[in-house]
Amino acid sequence: ENSHTSFLLVFFLLTLFSPAFSINTLSSIESLTISNSRTLVSPGNVFELGFFRTTSSSRWYLGMWYKKLSERTYVWVANRDNPLSCSIGTLKICNMNLVLLDHSNKSVWSTNHTRGNERSPVVAELLANGNFVLRDSNNNDRSGFLWQSFDYPTDTLLPEMKLGYDLKTGLNRFLTSWRSSDDPSSGDFSYKLQTRRLPEFYLFKDDFLVHRSGPWNGIRFSGMPEDQKLSYMVYNFTQNSEEVAYTFLMTNNSIYSRLTISSSGYFERLTWTPSSGMWNVFWSSPEDLQCDVYKICGAYSYCDVNTSPVCNCIQGFNPSNVQQWDQRVWAGGCIRRTRLSCSGDGFTRMKNMKLPETTMATVDRSIGVKECEKKCLSDCNCTAFANADIRDGGTGCVFWTGRLDDMRNYVADHGQDLYVRLAAADLV
Repeated sequence: ENSHTSFLLVFFLLTLFSPAFSINTLSSIESLTISNSRTLVSPGNVFELGFFRTTSSSRWYLGMWYKKLSERTYVWVANRDNPLSCSIGTLKICNMNLVLLDHSNKSVWSTNHTRGNERSPVVAELLANGNFVLRDSNNNDRSGFLWQSFDYPTDTLLPEMKLGYDLKTGLNRFLTSWRSSDDPSSGDFSYKLQTRRLPEFYLFKDDFLVHRSGPWNGIRFSGMPEDQKLSYMVYNFTQNSEEVAYTFLMTNNSIYSRLTISSSGYFERLTWTPSSGMWNVFWSSPEDLQCDVYKICGAYSYCDVNTSPVCNCIQGFNPSNVQQWDQRVWAGGCIRRTRLSCSGDGFTRMKNMKLPETTMATVDRSIGVKECEKKCLSDCNCTAFANADIRDGGTGCVFWTGRLDDMRNYVADHGQDLYVRLAAADLV
């Protein structure tokens, strides 16, 4: 009887301290395989990492999904473009890196980190926020991360992930769609930050620009429908010498929210609340397939869903080709009625605008709108100006030299004031 009890006790202690039973870490002597179907589960049980195959495919992937949801929702795939061809695959730590091996022990995916000064063994760990990290086993601080999945997104941005540039390492974190809803390989669409003088996000189909977010105005991107009044979510856009990146945080843990780029080319926010038991599309961009299409109206014109046709020349401008314009071919855009004289010019104020593309824009955060107007007037090439930040009545100055492209206006209080330079004759 006693020997039986002590055996149970020893067995219990072994299971308690045995590495094989650690739920969210993979030590350097362990492996995940398709055949043992072991997974890593994040603290808090939100995320699970392991092998999967999609419903119509015999190919296997290493990926991550929400553990508790009835509807399997993948948030990250390691080997999306190098699937395992049969049900033999192993994830393990080898030479300070995570390596995914196929049936012939060939590497199909690995973390090619090269920092070689770790004195202690490394471990892989799935953190509570869904970040899968490779770290020094004695250092679980961020500084000890040798590699993290958050730096290599698939099609999904989770809370605490960053979308955009790490200027210290030169890494640009962007989203790329799945090929189809059942095929995780890289699809046609990507959503990425372009760091110009005013950073903006662009939606690409292959190498073609499809949609532009508009610049960050202190509250949101001027062409994106984020809603500021949510009690359970906080957004942040950081622009400094170390990074230019967007991120969001949840303040209520029972709600899941994610941003994804869909295989059909929509950048969407999806939210799951326990009461609904399904993903709700909170917003989707491009929102309307006319005014959100990149440069749909050509230069010096703006798109307005409430006018017919939707493309309109700015005050003081006429269609560059009236015949085409009447046939609703707008690519030629508009041209000035009266040439600028440089000295007697003024400005027309356009309200609720998505600001023009910022390739030809200059930013000066130290001056306000009045000085901005003076600065624009004193530069004969300046065509428009606006506030860089709309908070607190507006601060900072953006001014454009050259043509104005890809503008639209909004009915609601989205967008902001844009002042376009006109010759005195066109101001009336």
